[in-house]
Amino acid sequence: MNKTAGPRLSDRQRLNWLRLIRTPNVGPASFRDLINRFGSAETAIEMLPELMISGGANRIARISSVNEAEAEMEMARRHGARFVCIGEPDYPPLLRKLDNPPPLLAIKGTGAVFGLPAAAIVGARNASLAGIKMARSLAAELGREGYSIVSGLARGIDTAAHQGSLATGTVGVFAGGLDKPYPPENIGLMEGIAAGAGAIVSEMPFGWEPRAQDFPRRNRIVAGMTLGLVVVEAAKRSGSLISARLAGEMGRLVFAVPGSPLDPRAAGTNGLLKDGAILVTEASDVMSALSPLTGAPSPLALSLDEPPDFSVTPPPGDNDRDRVVEALGPVPVGVDEIIRHTGLHPSQVFMILLELDLAGRLERHSGGAVSLVLLDP
Repeated sequence: MNKTAGPRLSDRQRLNWLRLIRTPNVGPASFRDLINRFGSAETAIEMLPELMISGGANRIARISSVNEAEAEMEMARRHGARFVCIGEPDYPPLLRKLDNPPPLLAIKGTGAVFGLPAAAIVGARNASLAGIKMARSLAAELGREGYSIVSGLARGIDTAAHQGSLATGTVGVFAGGLDKPYPPENIGLMEGIAAGAGAIVSEMPFGWEPRAQDFPRRNRIVAGMTLGLVVVEAAKRSGSLISARLAGEMGRLVFAVPGSPLDPRAAGTNGLLKDGAILVTEASDVMSALSPLTGAPSPLALSLDEPPDFSVTPPPGDNDRDRVVEALGPVPVGVDEIIRHTGLHPSQVFMILLELDLAGRLERHSGGAVSLVLLDP
C-alpha cells in the first residue's frame, strides 16, 4: 500500500466527489480546477449552474443527484468494490502524477498491488500462440521479481499477461463499469484477479457499457499506472500502438518484442523498434531498464496537482471572456499562448476556460492544449 498518500475522505466528501465527476462536462481537468477554486466538491456543485451560464451554455447540464450517487455507491458495495479518490492510500501512485488523472476510481481487490513497481504488457487480441506464450512468460517472470503487471483484460496478449501474473499481482483496467466485464469469456479471470493478489479498476460509472471511444481512455490508465509498457504483438493500426504512444508521451519506457516481417501482427512492434523502443527477448531486458526507476522516491502526497490561484485577482468580466473566446478556435493552442495574447492574469484565463469547459464549449488535448467547440445555434 502507498504509505505516503494523504488521509481518506469522509463519506460525505466521497459522495460529493462522485456527484461532481458524474456531472456532464466535468472531466478530470475541470474537476481539479473546481476543487481548487471552491475548496470542496460540495461548494463546487452549488456553483455549477452559475459557471455554466457564464460559459455560454445553451442549457444547464443536469447535475448528478445525491440519490444517484448513493445508488452507485450501493452498487459498488454489492459488487465488492469501493471508490478511491486521488491522494488516498489505495490510489495508484504513478497515475496520480499524470496530467489530469481520474479524480476517482472504482477498485475491486487489494490495494497492496499498487505498492509494487508496475509494468504493462499489451498486444494483439488475435495473438499467435508464440505471442501468448511470450506474454505469459514475461508476466510470470516479472511477477516473481516483484513487479505487478497491468493490462486491459482484452483477448489474446492481455489475457495471457494477466494469467501469467495472477499469483504475484496483476491489475486489470476496464473500459466500462466494473459491473460490465468485457469480454465475457474473461469474467472468471477478472474474478480471480480481484479475489487474489491483484485488483480490477475503472474510472467509468457502474452500468456503463464500454464503447469504442472508451478504450483509449482505458489505455491511458494502463500506461499511466506503470514505469514502462511492453508491446508483444500489434498490427500497424491497433490499440496497443495507441497505448505505446500514450506511454511515450507520459515519459514511460516503451518496449517491443520483435516478430517476423511476414506476420502482420508484428508490423506494429517492429515499427516501434525502428522508432527507438527497447528490444525485448526476455524478462531481463525489461528489468534492467526498469530497475533504476524502482528506487525513485514516491510522489508527494498531494490530493490534487498545484492549482492556479483563483483568489488573487478579480473574477473575469464579459469583455475578458470575449477576448479569450476570440483567441480560441478549432485548432488546439497552449494556455500560455492564450495568456500572452490576451494579456489577462493566468487565474482569469483558467477561470474562463473552466467556464467554457463546463458549458461544453472547450475541448482539452494532450500537452495541456485547448480548442473551442462551436455550439449549435
